[in-house]
Amino acid sequence: MARQLDEQIGGRFPVGQRLRVLDVGMGQGTQALRLARAGHQVTGVEQDPRMVAVARTALAAEPEGIRERVRIVEGDGRDTGVHFLPGSFDVVLCHGVLMYVGEPDALLAGLARMLAPGGLLSLLVRNADALAMRPGLHGDWSGVLAAFDTVAYTNRLGLDVRADRLETLTATLAGIGAPLHAWYGVRVFTDTAADDAEPPADVETLLAAEERAGRTDPYRRVAALLHLCGVRG
Repeated sequence: MARQLDEQIGGRFPVGQRLRVLDVGMGQGTQALRLARAGHQVTGVEQDPRMVAVARTALAAEPEGIRERVRIVEGDGRDTGVHFLPGSFDVVLCHGVLMYVGEPDALLAGLARMLAPGGLLSLLVRNADALAMRPGLHGDWSGVLAAFDTVAYTNRLGLDVRADRLETLTATLAGIGAPLHAWYGVRVFTDTAADDAEPPADVETLLAAEERAGRTDPYRRVAALLHLCGVRG
């Protein structure tokens, strides 16, 4: 996904431009720190105090120049309008968040308002059109049949959450003034790998295969996750 995001940023903004980035639901800060290392000014919003603590610890280990480029705000991603003025950011990330939001339209509209004209909105969501793939690859045929007509699923943490359909999000992005510009599949071949699995020796080949599949039909349509990029008009 990082390669996909870099492709979209590189194709939209001049090389070397220091971007204003908002990372909503920043978690442990993986993307926020990566973008700060690339020279961008990053603001991360995270609701979970445990994740905030992890992100602050990771940030403290960075050189001073990078630490100065990152601001962490403890708060709900649905309250961006409380903390920031409309049009304050060039790039807004919302990765792995929508599955925990029952009605995401208000959140997405708020994120779109944070974007300057021409700004990039990057979403990472669970693919509702591929919910049958994981149980199918594990031979859970009852789970396969149950997954066809729902957007609800239980994630690896044991939480009951929801997935999104590409068609629905495409319409939503158009309606909030940040129409879909590009989309990718994420975890096409690797969704069944254990979270603590050791990377294979040929990890670069694996990443190349995932990256190619993530931009190629029909493979990207059955990816576990979808990476959608909208552009503010």
